[in-house]
Amino acid sequence: MSTAHEVMARDNSKHSWSADPYADALRAGRGPLFLRRSDGWLLPLDVERWCARADAVDQQVLGRCEGAVLDVGCGPGRLVTELAAQGRTALGIDVSEAAVAHTLDLGGPALRRSVFEPLPGEGRWNTALLLDDNLGIGGDPRALLRRLTQLVLPGGLLIAETVPADVDERADVRIVRGPAPRGATEATFRWARLGTPALLRYARPLGWRTVDQWSAGGRCFVSLRSRSTDSTAEPPNSTAVISSQRARKPSADRPVADS
Repeated sequence: MSTAHEVMARDNSKHSWSADPYADALRAGRGPLFLRRSDGWLLPLDVERWCARADAVDQQVLGRCEGAVLDVGCGPGRLVTELAAQGRTALGIDVSEAAVAHTLDLGGPALRRSVFEPLPGEGRWNTALLLDDNLGIGGDPRALLRRLTQLVLPGGLLIAETVPADVDERADVRIVRGPAPRGATEATFRWARLGTPALLRYARPLGWRTVDQWSAGGRCFVSLRSRSTDSTAEPPNSTAVISSQRARKPSADRPVADS
């Protein structure tokens, strides 16, 4: 069975999400942008919604969050920015320099880091978010869910967005602006798509239990709670985390802040 570190070692998506055309789309605030499989199948990426303010469906999700929130794959930062505006402790992480820069410009706390790399407050986050197709990160749902058990405190909450169908698939994809011509040279990376039944199949053996399932605005969500222990973990040092993220802009060769 793969470990999170093995996934990190073989996953080359960090470069792909940091490069054009994804970075260009975030800077422009619009698509079209797609994930393209080798067979030509295209998954539209909702760049306009990602770059807009948190909508009513997002607000419902944020209202379910508990305590300090880690937004995994925060993109251009609409969720973590809204949490910060509400005075809540939050941190967004993303591998894209453009996404982190956009989040910081909006006033949201963000760190350029993969979820599989060392992170601030490990084991002390109350809630983790995996929205906007981010269950696909790394192309290995078991490894991603296992990693999240290391990031949230015992009994912590995970809120994930799932595909609105019974889907469980892995594929090599590339980011494209449209139907890619033959001989396209964009780097491919592993990605996953999960419906709610598949997510629950992977989550239960890892100690996650279902709290709720719901749909809103054509989107599907699941909240899960991690296995509890008798130990009581302190909340993350939110002041140190947030202030360090706002200290400087990201660069191509270093994270926004070091933990």
